[in-house]
Amino acid sequence: MKPVAAILAAVWTMLLTAGCWDNHELDEYGFVQAVAIDRTEADQIQLTTHFYNPSGKTEMSGGSKSSAKGINIRTSGDTIFEAIRDIPTRFGRKAKWDHMRVILIGERLARTQNIREILDYFSRDHEPRGTVLPLVTEGSAEDYLKIKPFIEQTIGQQYKKMESNGALYSAKTSNIPLYELAIHLKSPSNTSDIPYIHKSPSGKEAIVSRIAVIKGSKLVHILEEKDTEAYLMLVDKYQSGILEFPCMGSAQGQVNNKESLEVVSFKSNLGPRVNGNDVTVGVKIEIKGTIGELRCSRLKSVEDTKRFERRIADQVQARLEHAISIFKAQKLDVIGIGDRLYRRNLQQWKRLEPNWDERFAQSRYDIRVNVQVLNTGMNVGTPFG
Repeated sequence: MKPVAAILAAVWTMLLTAGCWDNHELDEYGFVQAVAIDRTEADQIQLTTHFYNPSGKTEMSGGSKSSAKGINIRTSGDTIFEAIRDIPTRFGRKAKWDHMRVILIGERLARTQNIREILDYFSRDHEPRGTVLPLVTEGSAEDYLKIKPFIEQTIGQQYKKMESNGALYSAKTSNIPLYELAIHLKSPSNTSDIPYIHKSPSGKEAIVSRIAVIKGSKLVHILEEKDTEAYLMLVDKYQSGILEFPCMGSAQGQVNNKESLEVVSFKSNLGPRVNGNDVTVGVKIEIKGTIGELRCSRLKSVEDTKRFERRIADQVQARLEHAISIFKAQKLDVIGIGDRLYRRNLQQWKRLEPNWDERFAQSRYDIRVNVQVLNTGMNVGTPFG
């Protein structure tokens, strides 16, 4: 009888506890797609929250204009939480953070306030996901929520796609979710990167390119696109992209145009070595690609191809050296040499850590780049025509 009694008790318990004990109506919530964080003139946090508008209709031919798919609500407070709790007083609904796509941080705020403090609420609360993407904006973050999306439903979703696919196909920005940023900010090198978003010359479009470098939890430097590509190569996050290199005129020997290589396979390996107080970093890069454009080179023999590959390798090495010189001059260990030493030999790292900025600035690099051209595409190894 004991099994029967247990089954009856379980069924009775299910009947008593069944139902929506914590139910909320759908019209009580507003679903957040993006949030922009700025600093006001009174040194308060200004929060602009971008909500999805479910009543927005697609514009039909001959019909009336469509209503906006996104609604911006601005609040402010001494803390993020205070600004969030004021949203219902202006919007009439409680913010729901489960579907948030991006967090936009104004450049002025990122340079003056601790990034960890700004993002603490979004990592502590149970609703925001760790996969949400943070970005640093050129100028006011609020302005970027006023830009209309091209094909996505909301501008928040648009920015998420721009960051993810931009990092995947163009290698001109990174793709770092919130949880990964938290890990980087607690790393021994105390340096991280956040994608950077800026406006086009017309001011009507946004572009996700370049990288904002964070050190000591504050923004300290913005990497240009070419240096961003080199950075992604050094940290082995370069997935796919186009390498452009000068085309040398056969007669005058002067740069008169550019050719390109599409990268289809990339591998990078960094190996730091310590000799006393000197740090040497071995960098080995392996690139495989296909010809994107030819304008002056002719690849009719194995020797031609080898010379072509060496020219690309020399250009890549020059870019890497330029980016490293910036990191060393500003003492930014964004490529994580200190992290590698910490994981490899903790006692050795403890000895180097107190003066790590100076040691990093004096470190030496042995860079070796190998390029392999897999094929010339649909055409032969000469310029078209």
